[in-house]
Amino acid sequence: MSTEGSGDRDNDKAARIRRLLETTGSTVGETVRPFNEGRYRRYEEMQETEAYRTAAREIKADAIERLPELLEQVEEVVTENGGTVYVADDAADARHYIRGVLEEENAESVVKGKSMTTEEIKLNDDLKSTGVDVWETDLAEFVLQIAEDEPSHIASPAVHKSREEIASLFNNHFDLEDPLHTAEELTAFAREQLTDHILGADVGITGANFVTADTGTLALVTNEGNARKSLTVPDTHIAVAGVEKIVPSITDLSPFFNLIGPAGAGQDITAYLSLLTPPLDEPVVHFDRPNEEAFDGSSDKRSFHLVLVDNGRFEMRNDEELRETLYCIRCGACANSCANFQQVGGHAFGGETYSGGIATGWEAGVHGADSVAEFNDLCTGCSRCVEACPVNIDIPWINTVVRDRLNHGADPSAFDHLVSGLMPDDESTGLDRSKRLFGNFETLATLGSLTAPLSNHVVNFDPARTVLERVAGIDSRRDLPRFRRETLVDWFDAREPARIEDPIREAILYPDIYTNYVHVERGKAAVRVLEALRVRVRVPEVSSSGRAPLSQGMIETTREHAESVSTELEGHLEASRDVVVIEPSDLAMFRGEYERFLSADAFEQLSEHSYELFEYIFGLLESDTGTGIETLAGPSEECAMGAPASPDLAYHSHCQQRTLDLEAYTIAVLERLGYDVITSDVECCGMAGSFGYKSEFYELSMAVGENLKEQFIADETTDRTVVASGTSCLEQLDSLLERSSTHPIQVIDPGS
Repeated sequence: MSTEGSGDRDNDKAARIRRLLETTGSTVGETVRPFNEGRYRRYEEMQETEAYRTAAREIKADAIERLPELLEQVEEVVTENGGTVYVADDAADARHYIRGVLEEENAESVVKGKSMTTEEIKLNDDLKSTGVDVWETDLAEFVLQIAEDEPSHIASPAVHKSREEIASLFNNHFDLEDPLHTAEELTAFAREQLTDHILGADVGITGANFVTADTGTLALVTNEGNARKSLTVPDTHIAVAGVEKIVPSITDLSPFFNLIGPAGAGQDITAYLSLLTPPLDEPVVHFDRPNEEAFDGSSDKRSFHLVLVDNGRFEMRNDEELRETLYCIRCGACANSCANFQQVGGHAFGGETYSGGIATGWEAGVHGADSVAEFNDLCTGCSRCVEACPVNIDIPWINTVVRDRLNHGADPSAFDHLVSGLMPDDESTGLDRSKRLFGNFETLATLGSLTAPLSNHVVNFDPARTVLERVAGIDSRRDLPRFRRETLVDWFDAREPARIEDPIREAILYPDIYTNYVHVERGKAAVRVLEALRVRVRVPEVSSSGRAPLSQGMIETTREHAESVSTELEGHLEASRDVVVIEPSDLAMFRGEYERFLSADAFEQLSEHSYELFEYIFGLLESDTGTGIETLAGPSEECAMGAPASPDLAYHSHCQQRTLDLEAYTIAVLERLGYDVITSDVECCGMAGSFGYKSEFYELSMAVGENLKEQFIADETTDRTVVASGTSCLEQLDSLLERSSTHPIQVIDPGS
């Protein structure tokens, strides 16, 4: 969520990111990384994690499908209970209704529990403009209110504030004679301040994590309990929630309660799980009458208003691509698991209200595309958030879809004649020049290879780098790929066919863009290793997977690539040949994104017969075929790289490998060969394909990479050979470290 005005939003993105890296970045990372680590721990400890996630998704999907029916049911039940339901069309409608309630109650003061929906409709500013005294009772929101700052996280809004900053804020704002220092002192002081506001409030306003259609029950999930105070102390309670918060039954809450604490903060369970069916039966406590009994049978009646906000949600429900956003339970796991968010927080990775990976869907749905344009590219599609999300939302796809829509909304008059005819894509005119170039990297690689080595000399000439940075946004500090004149396919076609007696399998080695045109040696190594394991290998001409255009939001171009790959591999698959893939991001396309682009049969055929390289090697070694590991290069033998491989390796796996749960195969094969492997636990190298090349993101990319660098220059790893499975990872490691890195297949390559 940007804290700058509209003029500042037009400033250079790189400068804004640099400012956040220098100011709040370290505090954000120190706060949210433990949340993410705790999530891993709790997900692993809970025996029924996946069952809970499946159930939660099914409940939300059913609720959104039946939303009109459930909305009517809620209205009926809450009315029968004695409350009032108002369904607001938009933010202005919601604010108008709430102002009316406050006027009827002659309310002068309001206390609020944490609520992203009230942030969305900008309720606080509206109430203050009418003279109402409004106080946030959530500790983090209270801090931000005092600081006149904006939330930077969907669930933990003050993650960008350190304890020292908060202490200084309180000490100065309240002009304290005895300065506060410790967390305990700060909490106690805030509690004292907020208690006074709660006791004197005329109306309490809260959100609701869930609203049950069968009973009209509100579920509040908090860690402080102030929301519960805010709705029980005043005699008027207004709950504000998006219509998507409705679930069919109170019995549906169990999986959410089991997931939201672990997912959002790595907790066993949140401190408070409050179930209330308002209006409450408890009599109002009159704190201004200290000499009377608190519960004296007073006839005072409580009033309750449930404001359910549409504000674009029904349009999102009818949008097949954005609909999943409504499954979100606002836990913040997508933000916590995102390496880019860990560096800059929601003031860069967020829009008007929402932050983190899921923010793109929310902002596009409730605020519009303009709110998304500035931060959408911070999602690199690594998919780590999907694994984190308690309801399995495909957040990267939502980001891709919105990116595609932003592309198509570009000014068609801005058609760039510099790339006209050079970029054979299916996208509309007006597309950002940098995105069009990166999205058509296959074309650039083909041309670069045909003209190599001249192409490499030309683009690395200083004036050329200056032009590339100015015209295409390619940062001059980043080394460019060096294209090979002889591609992997060329090499394979020209070599003498390997004589493999009694082959155990036949396989296609998929020539991804980088393996075919840039890192040809790893492709050669893969061929030799597979042949040593008695696999008959073919390396045909096949289109690129479409990962490059997909990363730029070029969906129609990606569809064309997917259909081409499927057609080109169809004959091989029908001949029972396996498809072996070196680059994890391409395998992720075959096993994941292609489901959206191919027929069910075509997708099933390709996805079920495609394998990550080391997954395939592991399977060969495990099979009962007589295939021997002795055919591969171990740590005491000379490998194809020209020298005995080091027995000690420092290994970093690709983010898509982790998402596909494949990294264990590489480690297992290396260790079986006798290598001692230390594996990085850093989830993202920071490069993320084209992301790390772009000038606006270069410094963020390198900042993310610092965590990986620190692990690989530590005492226990500094002398080890560095290996990594992904092209982007290798490029980033070569930028971060003084020693070079290599693909693990080259370490075990026995040579010719």
